[in-house]
Amino acid sequence: MDHSKHTLIPPADLTEALVRNAPVYGVNDEKVGTVSHVHGSGAGMQVVLDVGGFLGIGARQVLVSADQLNLMRDEAGKVHGSTTWTKEQLEELPEHHH
Repeated sequence: MDHSKHTLIPPADLTEALVRNAPVYGVNDEKVGTVSHVHGSGAGMQVVLDVGGFLGIGARQVLVSADQLNLMRDEAGKVHGSTTWTKEQLEELPEHHH
């Protein structure tokens, strides 16, 4: 997937309704997680990702700052994210409990 052709979403426009369930891809376009929900909005948003597991079973939630993700729309308008985190690095983060 060539993210260079995708449009970054300005931080001020970030809301839970916009990014919930968005897939997040790592450096090799491997899916590393899915946005479960968020805390806050805009530039200070904290994103809770479901990582690990298989088909949603056994997944755990981790918290990352929205500024650690590139949240964008593809040519069809579908929202997704990219990050420099690997799936393994995300799985090593402390589990998020809310």
